[in-house]
Amino acid sequence: MKPVTNNVIITETPFSKRHCCWFCGEPNNSNFVFPPNSSLSSYHEDKYLVLDCPHPAISVPSCNECTKIALRARANSIWLVKAYVKRQLIKLHRKELAIGVNWTKRELASCEFESGNFAGFARSAWFMYELAKERVNYAGWRLIANGIELDETSLYEDFAANFCFDGVKYPTIEDAILHYAKIFSLDEHYVKAVLQHLSGGNISTTTFSKAIRFCRLLVNATPNERKHAFKALIEQ
Repeated sequence: MKPVTNNVIITETPFSKRHCCWFCGEPNNSNFVFPPNSSLSSYHEDKYLVLDCPHPAISVPSCNECTKIALRARANSIWLVKAYVKRQLIKLHRKELAIGVNWTKRELASCEFESGNFAGFARSAWFMYELAKERVNYAGWRLIANGIELDETSLYEDFAANFCFDGVKYPTIEDAILHYAKIFSLDEHYVKAVLQHLSGGNISTTTFSKAIRFCRLLVNATPNERKHAFKALIEQ
């Protein structure tokens, strides 16, 4: 791991997690310091000042990939950095996460393709999906610096309001909408409008599922056809 300076508090890591990345749970081979300004960290590629960080400068264990992603975050706390990392991991693993949307484990196991590219996909696809889901869903552990627990829920009232759908935890509902819009080639703004109407502002997994199903019926529709379909939905 890369060393940190004396001005940074190394957070406590549970013994069972001593080899884990705090962001995704993969083996850690680096560390991430926040806030990453020049006086606290000499190895950050993109230094910037964080003037309103609610916690002291801390170091958390991380894998090289999550460290590189975290360095690009523009945030004022380690937890908002974590949300950014999760968002980028969802983008990185979009194809793998789509496997769990389009297939079930039983369907893949019962595929009768014994040779060719699809046979290889069928054998490894569910493993790739579960690996990607585990990285995105990984919760990490409570951060303790100098014996004091850093409690994000007391600092950010809506921080814990993640959206979980079909086994995957998204930092926000907007991230879930974007993910499904991308994998099904849907219009993101149209999905938001349909979801807002169906939920009445109180979004649940049920209304989210209904909105995605409705929009998928119109995936090849023209803008005018989608407009008429939305009007009919409102008038129901």
